[in-house]
Amino acid sequence: MSASNQNFASDNVVGASPEILAAVAAANGGAQASYGADEYSRRVENKLRDVFETDLDVLLVATGSAANALSLAAMTPPWGGVLCHEESHISNDECGAPEFYSGGRLLVLGGAGAKLDPVALKTHSLAKIGDVHCTQPTCVGISQVTELGTVYSLAELRAIGAVCRERKFRLHMDGARFANALAALGCTPAEMTWKSGVDVLSFGATKNGALAAEAIVVFDRSLTEELAYRRKRGGHLLSKMRLIAAQMDAYLADDLWLHNARHANAMARRLADGLRGVPGIVVHDGCDANILFCTLPQSINDGLHAQGFHFYGDRWGPGVVRLVTSFATQAADVDAFIAAARSLSSS
Repeated sequence: MSASNQNFASDNVVGASPEILAAVAAANGGAQASYGADEYSRRVENKLRDVFETDLDVLLVATGSAANALSLAAMTPPWGGVLCHEESHISNDECGAPEFYSGGRLLVLGGAGAKLDPVALKTHSLAKIGDVHCTQPTCVGISQVTELGTVYSLAELRAIGAVCRERKFRLHMDGARFANALAALGCTPAEMTWKSGVDVLSFGATKNGALAAEAIVVFDRSLTEELAYRRKRGGHLLSKMRLIAAQMDAYLADDLWLHNARHANAMARRLADGLRGVPGIVVHDGCDANILFCTLPQSINDGLHAQGFHFYGDRWGPGVVRLVTSFATQAADVDAFIAAARSLSSS
């Protein structure tokens, strides 16, 4: 077994889908207009309009951090604040990029399973509205899938969207694992986004098979012009944008994005089911997509690492580890992890 097949640390550790690599190679030949005026970018925009069943605008970027930070900056004035969960990626893993690009602040809230509670959100958003001395909440940021592997239900999304409409907040969705969430819910992309009140989506592809390709999907098109200038000013308008667009074009072709996500989710379920039968291991609830948390005895933790398995721990509490599956994870990889854990448990 290769080292990569033993790596459950993240869905970032694997390479790209062969279909996407082939698409980049094909797009590399000949000449195309630069800075997003190429045929691939136009095709991606049309495909995403079909996927989401509405008119929208698309701005391609290379990283999720860029997609999130630029989107939030367009929604947040320097005196504004982004209401988000304390466990969210934008709060803990963006090195302050949302604040850097917007000049505003992140206003963090709690909530079970790393999900914002609509009732708490409504209560908090009343605090000091209109008080010139205080940061003013102007938008809400949610992660779908969350950092704890949970997925907002449609009812939860609609409830948050209703609070945003009532408070005149805009709503941003960090969809780094958007396809995994969609596969988990079994709904339509439209239902999970603009029909629930989402104004801008960071539509992720990198974690699910792309080389480096993310899309800012703009449902509130009044934000598009500002986003375009912010993308250029922030250094994220690539001159050879066709090589980003070709990745997204292949990602959307023949439902590759959904196939990859469904496979990753199925591997996580297989892993969770197998580990539940290992004495001493506690599998946590909330494995909604492709992220699994469990508590391992230290002997099993150490033994798995010694055998070359990779995964993260320590951040979430004593003995708690995170296991992530991807489109490239195979059933044999999962079964090898479970067998190793069972052997360590019995010894």
